[in-house]
This record gives sequence, structure tokens and C-alpha cells, in this order.
Amino acid sequence: MIQSPFDKLIGQPLVAQFLSSVIAQRLIHHAYLFVGPIGAGKHEAARALAQALICREDGCGVCDECRRVARGSHPDVKLIEPEGAHGYLTEQIHDLIRDVNLAPIRAQRKVYLISRADLLQGAPANAFLKTLEEPPSRVVFVLLARTRDSVLETVASRCQIIAFRSISEEEGVRILLEGGKTTLRDARIAWAAAGCSLYRAREFLGSTARRETRVKALEAVERLAESDPLDVLTAARELLIYLKQPLDEVRLQQERQLTEGQEYLSKGALTALEQKQKRAMTNREREALGEACQVMRSWLRDCLLVRIGSEDALVNVDFRPGIQQAAAQCDEAALVRAVGAVDEAEERMHYNVSLQSIMEALFLRLRDELRGTG
Repeated sequence: MIQSPFDKLIGQPLVAQFLSSVIAQRLIHHAYLFVGPIGAGKHEAARALAQALICREDGCGVCDECRRVARGSHPDVKLIEPEGAHGYLTEQIHDLIRDVNLAPIRAQRKVYLISRADLLQGAPANAFLKTLEEPPSRVVFVLLARTRDSVLETVASRCQIIAFRSISEEEGVRILLEGGKTTLRDARIAWAAAGCSLYRAREFLGSTARRETRVKALEAVERLAESDPLDVLTAARELLIYLKQPLDEVRLQQERQLTEGQEYLSKGALTALEQKQKRAMTNREREALGEACQVMRSWLRDCLLVRIGSEDALVNVDFRPGIQQAAAQCDEAALVRAVGAVDEAEERMHYNVSLQSIMEALFLRLRDELRGTG
């Protein structure tokens, strides 16, 4: 029996039911807006919908079309992300519109997954409105954003809104445990490291490299209070090296995309794909640093839990001695400031700042707070 691609959506039963009905009844809208918190599964649902729209069997998951969509290498399914420092560029949208008006290369439809639709503003948004409202019959847009209110009304009103619900830690951990391949301790660690994203948590549990990176991050932050400035900078650089290790599979995937692209892309299009892949790799590096920040934030919060007498709620129980020692050495105010420093580091990642400088500045700040000199 062929499974629906939406059967794999976790924690969003109403979304899965609705999208399955859309495909089964052929009630396909020309534009959807998926809204919900980070980690709710919007990107995974968008990929599943793309498979169902492209595959002749409504998303069988095993044919070449479905596999290409899953790998991100299908020529008729394109992920569009903002290329400007603060959002989408007008020229980027003009390129998108030109592509929309070209015939599909392999499938009967073309699907565009537009990430961070909240950053589609001003002139780029105005340029896109007519195409969004009346695209060619073979085109489907799937826009993604955290909230409906963050998206321009003129954009949102042209889309069918699909809301994704937030998932609590308790429910997230329960779903991870239902997989039967983890323990309660490891499920809680994965949930914290993944920033409350079920999909990232599952990936974390299945990745030896990412679990080892977590250990390295926590070992580094444990030593900060006793480190001199040179040791701090060295620790930051070494952690960045570890963060890049899990990206080797991404590089292999990109090489496959280029190889497959040679079947149908011109030299200029291949060059554009290479440039896009470089941007994607930079984004993945930022995501890896973001996960490290989640891990360090969970450690600092564990320190706060010890300070307020709630040690039973610790997440990083495998680092309990270091957490207890840090909690004994600094007060609640310093730990709160340290958490704020991690938040600031994550915010800086959205700007054109080198990841090494972000990590070095963060480690120096954490060192001062953990030593009580912040």
C-alpha cells in the first residue's frame, strides 16, 4: 500500500489530514501560507506537499521524482530564500517571475517553496503580487512564516492559510520516546539542543557527529571560567571546527545536485546553482552554530535550576558536576546575563558577521559572567 507523504508529519495531525484531503480531492489552491513557530514542521510539510503535487502517485516517496524532491534536486521544485541582508531583493523576485512563466522541465507542475515570507516586503512584494494572485495553472506557491501578522496583508490575502500548532516540551519528548530508539534522558537533551523542533531533535538523535558536538560545546563552556583569554579564543575556534563536521553530508548532497543539474541546466544556470549552494552552506553553518547556542543556553538554564533548588529538572544530567560547580560560583543575575549573551550571539548570526568573531565574543562574555567579572 502506498503511504501518503503526510503520514510522516509529526505533531501536526490536523495539517496532515487537511493536506491529504486536498490531494485526494484535487482541491489544489494556487498559493498556500504555512504559519507556525520554529520547529513545528512547516518546511517538512512543504516538501511533502511538493512531493504529492509532483509525483504521479500523489507522493509515493519511492519514485525518482519523490526522491529528487526529498534531496532538494528536483528542477521543478525550488526553495526560494531571501538573498538580501534584510530580506528579498527586487531582482531576485523578477528572476522568480521569469522562471514561473517557463514550462516545467520534468513534471506536470512547478512548486515554489518561499521561506521567510515575512521578509517579502516593499518593492519586491509589490512586484510579486500579480504573479502570486494569478500564476500559470501549473504553478503552486507555498510560503512559510512564523505568524500571519508578520506577512504583508496583500500577500497573505492571496494565500490559503494553514496554521501549525506549537508543541510543548512534554509532548515533544513523548513523541520522541514513541519512536522506541531513545531514552527519556536523551530525548530531553535532543529537545533542548534542537530548539524545541521535533524534526531537528530526531535528526540530532540520529547523528553521532551532532551528539559529539554537543559534548564538545558543553566541555568548552565548562572550562571557560578557568581559562585565560588565549585559551578562550582557542576553544571558540576548535568548537567551530567540530560544528562543521556534520556538514560533510550536505556537501555530498550539493555535489549530487550539480551532477544531476548537468542533465538540464545551462552553464550559466549551473554557476547560479553553485552560488546558491554556497549561500546554503553558510546558512547551514549558522544553523549549526545556532544549535550550539541552544546547547549552551540549556546548560546555563540548568545552572539556574540548581541555584533555585530545582535540580531534579536538569536536562544535561551527564554534566551535573560542572553545572553544580558553576552554579556555586556565580549568582542568578550573572547566569541571566549569560543567557542574554547567547541570545545576542544568535541575533548577530542574521547579519553579515563572521561566525568565528561571534563565537569568540560569546565565549569571552560567558567567561566574564561565569567568573563574576561581567
